[in-house]
Amino acid sequence: MTRETTGAPVRVVQITDTHLFRDPRAALLKLNTQYSFEKVVELMVAKEAGIDLILATGDIAQDASVEAYLRFGDAMQSFQAPFYWIPGNHDRRRVMENLDQYQDAFTNLVSLSNWQVILLDSSVVGEVHGHLSERELVHLENSLQEAQSNLQIDHCLVCLHHNPVPGNATWMEGIGLHNDEAFLAIIDRIKIVRAVMYGHIHQELDFTRNNVRYFCTPSTCIQFKPEVTDFALDEVSPAYRWLNLHADGRIESAIERVTGYEFEVDHSSTGY
Repeated sequence: MTRETTGAPVRVVQITDTHLFRDPRAALLKLNTQYSFEKVVELMVAKEAGIDLILATGDIAQDASVEAYLRFGDAMQSFQAPFYWIPGNHDRRRVMENLDQYQDAFTNLVSLSNWQVILLDSSVVGEVHGHLSERELVHLENSLQEAQSNLQIDHCLVCLHHNPVPGNATWMEGIGLHNDEAFLAIIDRIKIVRAVMYGHIHQELDFTRNNVRYFCTPSTCIQFKPEVTDFALDEVSPAYRWLNLHADGRIESAIERVTGYEFEVDHSSTGY
């Protein structure tokens, strides 16, 4: 049965890997993450006229502090659009879930127009790598199956923090999603998925695998250099991603980088 939906595309903004600290003066590899975050938010204000949904895909805080999450949430409120977040390896789910001010920000399923967004928690406490628990895999599969039989839903966007495909630098081996095969098997089998979106490896990626678009979005702070053997920082600026989700399943997307500012980082670092 063909469903007809008219109107403008759904405008989604992804912001990821902000790495905020309890102390707004704190720095990550010499870069003040609060400052770079604020510059990305200013860019969003200048560029985005009407956001339908903001998705924050993990590592909101570097130290999992209440203060960092509250500052992030307060900044997002200025856009008058719903925002939802998922934890990354530096976050703590329990802290995020228990913030009275932002109880609505922690959800795992969002519907807009004829699109459904599925949010997954790939974080593992105390580990850099990701893993989707049996509960998360069941949530993914059940949500996709239900969407496929729902006459109001035509397309799905799946979001998680960790990269479900290998990173493009040798040192990234082992830090991505460890049960990627189980995740990809579900994505490949249930044909309603149009895109998978993630962060974690602080880079811009946009590629197609088995007819599904995969998007990785740069951090709002430090960036990881691609195609290197050892850990290295890139010189490109912080950014966010926008997506236009069309009713027919098409996706337009690009990143917007901060310009006109110098961001000092520690290029001698061998990790963080």
